[in-house]
Amino acid sequence: MVPWLLLPPLSGQVGFTHHPFLWTSKKSKAKPNGKKPATEEKKMYLEPEYTKSRITDVGFKELVVLPREIDLNEWLASNTTTFFHHVNLQYSTISEFCTGEACQTMAVCNTQYYWYDERGKKVKCTAPQYVDFVMSSVQKLVTDEDVFPTKYGREFPSSFESLVKKICKYLFHVLAHIYWSHFKETLALELHGHLNTLYVHFILFAREFNLLDPKETAVMDDLTEVLCSAGGRGGGGGDGASGGGTGAQNHVKER
Repeated sequence: MVPWLLLPPLSGQVGFTHHPFLWTSKKSKAKPNGKKPATEEKKMYLEPEYTKSRITDVGFKELVVLPREIDLNEWLASNTTTFFHHVNLQYSTISEFCTGEACQTMAVCNTQYYWYDERGKKVKCTAPQYVDFVMSSVQKLVTDEDVFPTKYGREFPSSFESLVKKICKYLFHVLAHIYWSHFKETLALELHGHLNTLYVHFILFAREFNLLDPKETAVMDDLTEVLCSAGGRGGGGGDGASGGGTGAQNHVKER
């Protein structure tokens, strides 16, 4: 078991189906001289006081390594499923702020993501719509016995690794959007330690098994450099949260 995954669930609603929320648009307040403040270019999530925040000081670089006697596909399946649930949970804590009005595109820095439907047609959508597409698509895959088998005698498909890479790409987009567009809300909820810990674990796991294209993650290289140094310990120890609560959802075949 990975220590940080044994913590009580984050606050907020679990699930990827959005419900109506009241939204108050945040308009820029004029300064005394009548001028609007300049757009904040500084990335708050890179501030040292926030990057050092973790819920554990464990080194994830050692924890992501494939254990002896464990099948590679089983390890990929177990971790991918767990990451999916935790990214979904992390997003759910700020989903009321991620609306079609506030996030009209699925954007991170200067990068805009588009969804491609089953026919390969590019679909421009709002961030909440994109996340819904991601979570629905991944949910369908991880619960498909032909893709993520849990029964004895069932084999993983030959395309399994490519599907895991596809899932990781989508989950990275969601995590990056949370940092870029909703870090202030995450900070207000005091969940930045959870977000940092999840990001470090996810990135180091993806690196270990080459699941993410470096070009794909380049948009967050500055954050990755800070958080994933020193084997995942980055800027320091945890926030004081500790064990108990629910365990990780493991992907284990029934024997």
